Amino acid sequence: MRYLILVYFLFVAGSVRANEVCQALIGSQIIAQDNNNTYLGQISDQYSSNSIFNEYGTHGSKYNSDSIWNEYGTFGSKYNSLSPFNEYSSTPPMIIKSGNIIGFLSTNTAIEPSISPNLLKALCFE
Repeated sequence: MRYLILVYFLFVAGSVRANEVCQALIGSQIIAQDNNNTYLGQISDQYSSNSIFNEYGTHGSKYNSDSIWNEYGTFGSKYNSLSPFNEYSSTPPMIIKSGNIIGFLSTNTAIEPSISPNLLKALCFE
């Protein structure tokens, strides 16, 4: 619950620094809201093997079927309800830290608290 409150204030309060958002989310797991709670990777640097930002790893590759960056896959398509890129989805991937849901990875601005994968990448890893 503590992380949920922290992340809520980080996303809602307009005056936070990018590094505060990044530090709050580093180490979080990305889990799909499908029947299997599919593990989609971790928010960590581009060198970590489980990172969604490691373009050479399973979870960061634009070619892997379970990667959020595969625009033709279930979890990367802008049309699939399980994808963070579907701006109308009510079931985007969850961001989980220390066993708690602290937010969602989503481009749907109605989902709170959430952060777009592209914004997260730009803030923390580019």
